[in-house]
Amino acid sequence: MNTPTSALTPERILQRLDWQVIRRLDGLLQGDYRSLLYGYGVDFADLREYQPPDDIRYIDWNVTARMTVPYVRQYVEDREISAWFLLDVSPSMDFGTGQSLKRTVLVDFVTTIARLLTRHGNRVGAIMYGNRVERTIPPRSGQIQVLRLVNDLLKQPVVSKAALTDLAPLLQAGLHSIKQRSLIFIISDFMSAPGWERSLNLLNQRHEVLAIRLWDPREVELPDVGPIIMEDAETGEQLYIDTHDRRFRQRFQEVVQRREAELDEAFKRSGVDSLLLSTEDDLVRAIMRFAMLRRQRRK
Repeated sequence: MNTPTSALTPERILQRLDWQVIRRLDGLLQGDYRSLLYGYGVDFADLREYQPPDDIRYIDWNVTARMTVPYVRQYVEDREISAWFLLDVSPSMDFGTGQSLKRTVLVDFVTTIARLLTRHGNRVGAIMYGNRVERTIPPRSGQIQVLRLVNDLLKQPVVSKAALTDLAPLLQAGLHSIKQRSLIFIISDFMSAPGWERSLNLLNQRHEVLAIRLWDPREVELPDVGPIIMEDAETGEQLYIDTHDRRFRQRFQEVVQRREAELDEAFKRSGVDSLLLSTEDDLVRAIMRFAMLRRQRRK
């Protein structure tokens, strides 16, 4: 079993990931991280008339309304990328039934991506959100910045269970705080009160947004283990259930499938690519799977 994240120092976490994850990614991607992060370090250059297969996310709707035909914004690639992590550190992040909690996976993913970006001179920052914006870390480059991100995550106190998380304020904080066009990773299990989808759409109109959705297998499949007490990871509410009840397990599965479909539709409507990252996933394989998906969509 992995050592609990809280028992490790930022230096030990970075060292472990350098050896176990980043070196393997170096071999598989052969240093071509721009193919994974393509199109994010860009500045506005010009406008031109829309031509298929242009990306509709780059349509300038104000100009289009005046000209009566679609116009798209053109960008020139900058050598440096500004990246932000919008981090859900709500109580449900402390759920996990295998070797890792979702919080542990979040820390490992942030450390890995921040390390990949900063060692090539790019800047990374973060906004952490529990039941409010807990902390904002301005973007900087270098290994010291990576260690600061990890240190602040490790020191982030566990938020008391009270009510269902609302991701809208986190996304709105990104809208208000991030001025320069950036690459934004939203890392969450997306267990949220409704209403965050509009903010996601607005955020993706201004920036390039990737959604990293954390999950644990026991959140989507209920085993037949008899009577148990389940606790809501967000509110702390407890409920006695009998998992022998086949109809209950079926209703549970229907609720899960409906939620999955709603999340997929929300990301699709916003034009946001999403990566499913399980507490049982191999991080290297998950990142490579995501890289292949993005390459296919750019063709």
